[in-house]
Formats: sequence, C-alpha cells, structure tokens
Amino acid sequence: MMELAVTLSFVMPLVGTLVLALSGGRLGPRAGAAIGVGSVGIAALATAWAIALYAGGDGAVRFTLWTWIQVGAFQPTIGLAVDALALVMMAVITGVGFFIHLFAVWYMGGEAGVTRFFAWMNLFVFSMLMLVLGDNLLLLFLGWEGVGLCSYLLIGYYYRDSANGRAAFKAFVVTRIGDVFLALGLFLIFRDLGTLDIQQVMVRAGEVWSAGDPTATLVALLVLGGALGKSAQVPLHTWLPDAMAGPTPVSALIHAATMVTAGVYLIARLNGVFLLAPEVLWLVGMIGAVSLLLAAFAALAQTDIKRVLAYSTMSQIGYMFLALGVGAFDAAIFHLVTHAFFKALLFLSAGAVITSCHHEQDMANLGGLRKRLPVAYAGFLVGGSALVALPLVTAGFYSKDEILWQAMAADQQGLLLAGLLGAFLTCLYTVRLILGTFHGDCGSDKARNVEPGSHVLTHHLPLAVLAVLSTFVGAMLYPHLGGLFPVAPGERTDAGHTLLQLLASGTVIAGLAVAGWLFVKRREWLREQVRGGPGAFLWTLWHRAWGFDALYDRLLVRPWQLLVRMLRHDLINLTINLVAVLARLLNSGLVRAQNGRIRSYATAMILGATLILLALAIGPGGVA
Repeated sequence: MMELAVTLSFVMPLVGTLVLALSGGRLGPRAGAAIGVGSVGIAALATAWAIALYAGGDGAVRFTLWTWIQVGAFQPTIGLAVDALALVMMAVITGVGFFIHLFAVWYMGGEAGVTRFFAWMNLFVFSMLMLVLGDNLLLLFLGWEGVGLCSYLLIGYYYRDSANGRAAFKAFVVTRIGDVFLALGLFLIFRDLGTLDIQQVMVRAGEVWSAGDPTATLVALLVLGGALGKSAQVPLHTWLPDAMAGPTPVSALIHAATMVTAGVYLIARLNGVFLLAPEVLWLVGMIGAVSLLLAAFAALAQTDIKRVLAYSTMSQIGYMFLALGVGAFDAAIFHLVTHAFFKALLFLSAGAVITSCHHEQDMANLGGLRKRLPVAYAGFLVGGSALVALPLVTAGFYSKDEILWQAMAADQQGLLLAGLLGAFLTCLYTVRLILGTFHGDCGSDKARNVEPGSHVLTHHLPLAVLAVLSTFVGAMLYPHLGGLFPVAPGERTDAGHTLLQLLASGTVIAGLAVAGWLFVKRREWLREQVRGGPGAFLWTLWHRAWGFDALYDRLLVRPWQLLVRMLRHDLINLTINLVAVLARLLNSGLVRAQNGRIRSYATAMILGATLILLALAIGPGGVA
C-alpha cells in the first residue's frame, strides 16, 4: 500500500502535465485549471495516505519502478526511497503546492494560455518530487535540472515582454553555474565510492574518506556550489529578485514550496559527506549568515512588494544554511517547513493585492488598502508575524528559535549575533512593507479602484489554510527528525535555551517598536535622510542589492560580449564559412539553369559535350 500511495503522489503531477501539454489547445481554461489543480490535489491526498501508512515507521522504504541504465556495474534505477525527511518534503511540495495551484485559478482568471501555465506548474511539482524521492543521485540530478527548466518556463511565462525573457534567461544561466559544480561533485562521488545510490554513498563515504580528506572536502565544496545556485545564496543569488517577473503563484511556488529549498534539502540529505569536511560545513554557515544579512538590508530599500518578499526569502534561506553550518540539520528542515507556510501566505496575499489593484505592485502607488482588502491584509498580518517570529503564537518563532539555540550551543557566537541582527532587520522591512501597502493614503487611482477577490474556494480558502499553518499550529505539525540526522550541538532541556528565547523575543519586540517609530513617527525624517548624504548612498546601495548585478555585469557579462564581437569576424570562422558560401553560389547557378527553356537545355548539352570532347582530346593519350 505504501508503494501505491507514493507512486500516486509521484506520478499524478506528471499525468497532469502530459494531459495538458498534449491537449493541443483543445482544453478550455476551466478544464485546464481543473486538471492542473486536481492532479496536485490527488498527489497531496496520496502523500497524506503515505504519511499515515508510515506513521511510527523507522528507516527508509525503497522500491524500484524500473532499471534506467545498465552499463557494467553502473545500473541506476528509477527507484524511490521514502523516509521521514522525504515525507516531510512531499507534504510541503504537494500540500502547499496544491493551495498555490488553487489560488492560481482565481489569480489567472481564465486568461489565454492558462493550460500552458498549469502544465508547467505540474511539471515543477513533479520535478521537485523526483528530486526528493529519487534513491540515487542521478535521479535526484534529473529532478534538479527539471526544476531549473520549469523555473525558466514559468518566470518567462509572459514571454511577449522582453524583460521577462531576460529574467528567465538570467535564472537559467545563474543556476546552471551551480549545476555544473554539482555534476562535477557527482562524478567524483562515483569515481571514489563506485555508486550514486544515496544510502550507499552515506555508508561508503565514512569508509573511503576520513575527516578532512581533500577529496571529501572538494566533493562537499562542489555540492555546496550546486546548492548555492538553486537556493539563491551569495554569490549565486542575483537571479532570485528578477524571478518576480513570473505570475505571483509562480513566485510562491519557487520561493516557498520548491526550488529554493532544494539546496537545503541536498545538504541535509548528504549530511554524512559534509560532516567529513568540517571546513566546508563552517563555510555553509558563514554563507548563510552573510546572505541573510545582505538580503535583509536589501529588502529595506525595495519599493516593489514582490521584491521585498524575494529578498526576504533569500534571508530566510540564509537562516537554514546557518543551521546546516552548525550541524543542526533538523532545525534547518524545521524552518524550511514553517517558511513554506508563511512565505506562501505572503506571496499569495501579495498576489491578491496586485490583481485587485490592476497589477500595481509598487508601494509608492499603493496604501490605504486595509479596509478595501481585508482578507489580503489579514494574510499579511499573520504571514508577517510568522516572518518576524512573533513569540509563542507563530510557527516562525519556534523554528527560528531552534536555529539560534543550536548556533549558541555550537559556540558559534558570530553566527548567533548574525541571526539576532537578521531578526531585528526582518522586523523593520516587514513593518515597512505592511504599512506601505495597507496604511496611509492611496497612492494612485489603481489603489482607489480596487476589485477585491470574493471567491471563497479559490481566493479565501488557500489564504485561510496557510494562515492557520503559519501560527503555532504549523510548528506543532512538524515531526522532528532528530533520529534521522546526527546529534545536533544543543539539547532542548538546557537552561540557557530559556534565556536565549527571552533575548530573541526581546529583539523581535524591540525591532517592531523601532519599526513603528521610524515608519510612523519619523517617516518624514526618514525621507529627508534618503534624499542626500550618507542616507542616500545607503538607500541606493541597498536598493541595488549591494551592486552585485553591476559587478557581475562589468566583470563577466561585458567582457564576454566584447569577446563575442571580436570573434564575429574571426578568420578561421570565415574560412570555414567559405565552403558554405561556395556551395550556395553553386546551388544558385544550378537553380538558374533550370529555367524550363528547351533552347537553353540544348545549348547547355552542346557546350557540355564540347567540353568533354576537348578534355578527351588534350588529355593523356589524346590527340596532340
């Protein structure tokens, strides 16, 4: 029964993709949406069934659908492995993914091309399921590439706008850089361990490599490179804000339930390899700390509500990397789950604002929406509270608290301080986002003439369910995976934990108080500060996300474009093309000769015969 439940969850999104993609446009918007949402809904129900069957289980349930390749001893399979970690990821992917799909029915509003939209959304879910369920690294890598492809297709969904195409291309290229690193890491794993089976890799890694082994360190670095690309961490993070070009449900799916969590899952799944490379594990934590702070500062200076949430996602993924870096793998997955709940809620609420305000998403043109959009406002309040980790009542408090505690228990005071500072900054940009969107005066006619969503099933229900999961209820649903991972640095019963909770709670309350003071009482003073002097410099720096895009443009993009222009008239290339030019000229001459005129053909025959006779006459053995 377990095999049937898991197979249904795995296969149904693919079935939906195939039906929608092969329909040839014959399905209407309603039918396309029903198939897209229904297939993911069945997958979510099958996942719930699998969780019920596995309840209390220990170890992994493995089964093979078929053998993929047979080359000597290399025989990777299309095989699925189900353990507690896989089930948690399946629940997030299909459960949160289902509500995102359901909301997308209202958001897309039956527009042309909705069948294509749901086909790619279903393929996204299927690829992510393949990534987390594959029992070998080759199948995992196939799912890894699948989510990259789907991100390209969905970010560039509105392809008639060239800016969207550039954003999709940027996401594809930047994540491919990480993918190359990951592929090289897989080659090294197979070379040294002789297998890509994940369970065997975890066993043989400790047998073949010792702690600090150069090969183990290199493998961990390469795998980390892949994780940085997918999870948008420094320095491969620049694609994430531009990914907002896609429809808002796509942003919710990428940022909450699927793609950006892939890197966190990969490091947690291969924890045995990283524990053999402590320097790389330390680097994971440092990258997480740097990413969460850089992104939090950048979020403070964004005016587009989706870009604020994008940098918020990068910051929260940074917390997960920080947890991974101190060996708190369970805490990282815990925050992954709660983040999926409240970030999906925030993105869908933002989508409700954007659609209701006629696709306006600049805070300067919004405002005054508190009473006009009460459901979206409630979603922002609950989601924002979970994002800032409001003590006791929100899911984010419990998962973020676990990360900070494990950093403290690991004696990583620098990472702990980074996490506390990140929590303070999160309060600032979250309060700014909510006040700028829903309070004050309307900034444009679009905000004054709102059209609030009123459909209970496709608008209210997804927001309501995600709002409940963003409270302490969502934290209670998480089954801690301590038995699946190595022992984390800190025990839950330590007396210092309570003191840290008080410190973290005080930081959040202080952050909310400072945010209220700055953005309500001192708003005009703030505006004056960013008009000139150091304040203007910091605003510009943070608004441009620390200048990473400009730096990469000058160091990588422009030199490459210059090289392309230089090689456009390359001599070797011209020589090779000469053959093609001659062939085209000969073809052109022969085509002109076929003109349908008998006299031309007769003349050509006579000339040809004359040339042949002359050749015979003057050739060897001919007449002198």
